[in-house]
Amino acid sequence: MIRLLQIEFIKLWNNRSSKVLIFSYFALLTSIAFVAAIKFDIGPIKFHLADIGIFNFPYIWHFNTFITAFFKLFLAIVIVSMMANEYSNKTIKQNLIDGLSKKEFILSKFLTVLSFAIVSTIFLVIVSLILGLIYSNYNEFSIIFSDLIFVLAFFVKLVGFFSFCLLLGILIKRSAFALGFLILWQIIEGLFRGLIRWKLFDAETTEIVMGFFPLQSMFNLIKEPFTRLDAVQTVANQVGEKITMNYQTHWYEILIVLAWTAIFIYSSYALLKKRDL
Repeated sequence: MIRLLQIEFIKLWNNRSSKVLIFSYFALLTSIAFVAAIKFDIGPIKFHLADIGIFNFPYIWHFNTFITAFFKLFLAIVIVSMMANEYSNKTIKQNLIDGLSKKEFILSKFLTVLSFAIVSTIFLVIVSLILGLIYSNYNEFSIIFSDLIFVLAFFVKLVGFFSFCLLLGILIKRSAFALGFLILWQIIEGLFRGLIRWKLFDAETTEIVMGFFPLQSMFNLIKEPFTRLDAVQTVANQVGEKITMNYQTHWYEILIVLAWTAIFIYSSYALLKKRDL
């Protein structure tokens, strides 16, 4: 496995655009720390973003995983381009000629996907711990390490999304078209949501059905955290509104994404095995 990973990282390191995207991705993950430094001082309006509780434990795990998950598109481009380059540079054919089986080839790509997800998760945990220890009002050990389910959800979300991108890269071969199809699939899920909501189900049933779709199931792993903030809850109560939302990640939501991940990886292998290179 180490040999397979070495092969992939050598390819990535020799690709300038991949290096730029990877470094940009981790720079963006780090940039969330700059949010703590933002202060508004506009006449009578003065507040510090860190003071409203976004870096309090355990809320920080929810907030940071939700926000940084949007940056995954940078690594998605790397993964799709990684597969496109295999075809354009004919390295996939050379790897197979040199003795690498198609199963090992897919395994090497999946190991790369796992590596990206693992490193991203560890990096996020380190940044969140540093910010939390500096700005959180709650530093008890039991509080710091509660709600870590969001970290697991973040990892599963990345693995599922990157596996989908890997399949698209193998299926379409061209990075631009693969990324275009990714956007198209998001639109298709949105249209289907509107259709079944209009013709078949009520809002609650529609959300249950959509939870089985690949991109929506990944999004459902980490719900929006903003209405969970004490400041938002307080304002809502003052205007007579009560926000009742289940923010937790459930085991079946993780299971659905893991099932899709298995489907994506198996489909990638089946497609490559069937295809004449």
